[in-house]
Amino acid sequence: MPLNVHFGEALEPDELAELRARLSPEVQITASPDDPAPASYHILVAGRPNAAQITASPNLHTVIVPWAGVPESTRQLMADYPQIAVHNLHYNAAPTAEMAMTLLLAAAKRLVPIDRALRRHDWTPRYQPSQSIQLDGKTALILGYGAIGQRVARACQALGMRVLATRRNPALAGPTDVAAEIHPSEDLRRLLLQSNALIITLPLTPDTHGLIGAAELALLPPQAILVNVGRGPIVDEAALYAALSSGALGAAGLDVWYNYPTDEASRRSTPPSRFPFHELDNVALSPHRAGDSMAITAHRMAHLAALLNAAARGERIPNRVDLQAGY
Repeated sequence: MPLNVHFGEALEPDELAELRARLSPEVQITASPDDPAPASYHILVAGRPNAAQITASPNLHTVIVPWAGVPESTRQLMADYPQIAVHNLHYNAAPTAEMAMTLLLAAAKRLVPIDRALRRHDWTPRYQPSQSIQLDGKTALILGYGAIGQRVARACQALGMRVLATRRNPALAGPTDVAAEIHPSEDLRRLLLQSNALIITLPLTPDTHGLIGAAELALLPPQAILVNVGRGPIVDEAALYAALSSGALGAAGLDVWYNYPTDEASRRSTPPSRFPFHELDNVALSPHRAGDSMAITAHRMAHLAALLNAAARGERIPNRVDLQAGY
C-alpha cells in the first residue's frame, strides 16, 4: 500500500531530485501550496500548516516540520488535533554545532577586532596585553543536550573542557561518547556558578523564553563567554547588552537575534537588535546562518527520506515532538 505524502509548499527541482533518489518506491509525493482535491495524504510536510491542510485529508496521521524546532503557531494549531503526530528534522545538527564552536573560539580569542585591525595593516593588537581567553581546563555548560548539544559537548571535551549540560529529562539522554555531567533544567542557577562558557542550543518555547536574564548572567564567573545558536529571546536582550558593554560578561558569540528583516528590501538595513551589539569588540556576530552549509539541501532531503521510509515500512518515526514542551 503506498504512503501518500503532501508538501505544503512547492519543492525546488534540486530538492525534489534529492528526495526522490532516496525514497522508497512505496512513498508517493505531491507538492503544492494548494491542497490537492480530493486529498488522501497520510503525511503532511509543512513548517507552518493551516487548518485547511490538516483537515483536507481524512487519512492524515502525521505532520513533519522540515526543520529543527516547531513554530509557536504550529504548536498551537496542532494542539487542536491530538490524534495527529508531529515530528521534526535534525538535519542541521552538524553545521549548527560547528557554528557554535566557531563563535565560541572567535569570542574567546577576540578574533573579530584583531582581524579588522590587521586588514588595516595594524599590528598593534599583537603588542597589547592579551584579551584572549583560554578554554582548556575551563567548564562549559550546554543548555539543551539534544542532537546539537551533544555534538558541541564532544568538541568542548576535545578542547580540554569539563562539560556540564541540562536536559528536560536527563534519563532520555542515552549513552554517548562524552563524559558530560547531565542535570535537570531545575539545576540551572547552581550550574551557572561553575560555567566559564554558556552555550545555548535550546528551542524557543514558553518555558525557555527569557530563561537567561540579568540575574542568571550575574551568576557566571568573571570573563565568562555566552554563545547562542538557539533563539535570541531565550536570553534577555537588554540584560545581555548591559553585561557585555560593562564587561561583566567577558564575550559572546551570537547567531540568533531579536529583530529580523521583514522583506527582501530590508535585508541590507535591518539592525539585529535595538541595542548596538555591533559596536562591541567582545561580540562575534552571525546573521542566523548556523544551520546552513553548501550541502544542506542534500542533508535535509536525506533526513526527510529516512523519516518517510521508516513510515512506509510501518516503523516508528524518529523525532516525535512533545507539543506541550514545544520540542
